[in-house]
Amino acid sequence: MSTLTKQNTMTKKKLINAISAEKSIHPNDVRQVIQAFLDRMTDALSEGERLEFRDFGVFEVVERKQKIGRNPKNASVPIVIPARFAVKFTAGKKMRKRIESKAP
Repeated sequence: MSTLTKQNTMTKKKLINAISAEKSIHPNDVRQVIQAFLDRMTDALSEGERLEFRDFGVFEVVERKQKIGRNPKNASVPIVIPARFAVKFTAGKKMRKRIESKAP
């Protein structure tokens, strides 16, 4: 599978400005809504909730098992990587199709 040649980064500030311009809403109002949305998502995930947005995707907390890693500079010494919780995102059907159609 080919990788994209260069990826641009959409920052929160760029997102706020884009939505503000597109919807003719003051950037401060957009910023407050986006920050409230992100805060609520973080709260929900930290409480073990699963977030599902139709056609966009699903965010959920999963437990990563403990595993043994290796130091590339000294491969003979094993390093224990402890179990931990992580956020997993699974793209929805609509998003997956859009992204796949853009692949070179």
